[in-house]
Amino acid sequence: MDAATAARIETSVTEHPLDVGGAAAAASQPACGAVALFVGTVRATPAAEGSEGKDVVALDYEAHPDLAPARLRDIAEQAAARFGLAAVIVHHRTGHCPLGEPTVVIACGAPHRGDALDACRFVIEEVKATVPIWKRELYSDGSAWVGTGS
Repeated sequence: MDAATAARIETSVTEHPLDVGGAAAAASQPACGAVALFVGTVRATPAAEGSEGKDVVALDYEAHPDLAPARLRDIAEQAAARFGLAAVIVHHRTGHCPLGEPTVVIACGAPHRGDALDACRFVIEEVKATVPIWKRELYSDGSAWVGTGS
């Protein structure tokens, strides 16, 4: 992509279920030879220290109402500029999420597959490290907050 062509950037933090197919379709642009997709889902194995082998039954996410959406947008813009993307789509869930449900969807459209794949990894790592979204694992007999990122 040349500097005169602006990337399509779409980000959200929402309590509504995520549309994985819609994100992939939104990242598919005429200039794209590749669309890389990352979907994070609720898994049964815990990430929390001290969970003592308990199975996760759901996750609850909370996000800073102003800073989280602004940071997602900033990350998407950085990715577009750094990797020459035609599109960057980033959606993150909040609220109650049952097992298997998508909690984050990232779709990066680029002229070449390497840039699309590298951008996808960059975006998820930045989201996890810097976006003020907090995750609580729910077990059948309690819960635990996990990490400082999503």
